[in-house]
Amino acid sequence: MTGIIAIAEVLDVPLDLAAHEKAVADRRAGAVVTFQGVVRDHDHGRGVTLLEYEGHPSAAAILREVATEIAADPDVYAIAVSHRIGTLAIGDVALAAAVSTAHRAAAFAACARLVDEVKARLPIWKRQVFSDGTEEWVNCP
Repeated sequence: MTGIIAIAEVLDVPLDLAAHEKAVADRRAGAVVTFQGVVRDHDHGRGVTLLEYEGHPSAAAILREVATEIAADPDVYAIAVSHRIGTLAIGDVALAAAVSTAHRAAAFAACARLVDEVKARLPIWKRQVFSDGTEEWVNCP
């Protein structure tokens, strides 16, 4: 049995972690693990003022592919995952994920795999703007 993919979206609007958590609710679930990747105000000792994410047109399909792979784990009941694109301020959520399973160890493991695979495979590039006015692109091919 494979889990349900409740949400798998690339969006240019703020992400709602509570909606992701609600989307994976399941009466069989004894564990729901959530993750939110939040824009922080520093990177490698430099102050960051904002991030801008740009996504390849295939990003949504690849996100769904990753979610499908994680949902194939027989321990997973449901998955919800979204990545934001556009300009984000400090404190904004760039990645929201939720996974439900019967037990906590499986939920933690599946959520970690989900986040790691999204970070490794999603064709979304990040421009960091630093407090000194300089910028850099990260994860560009």
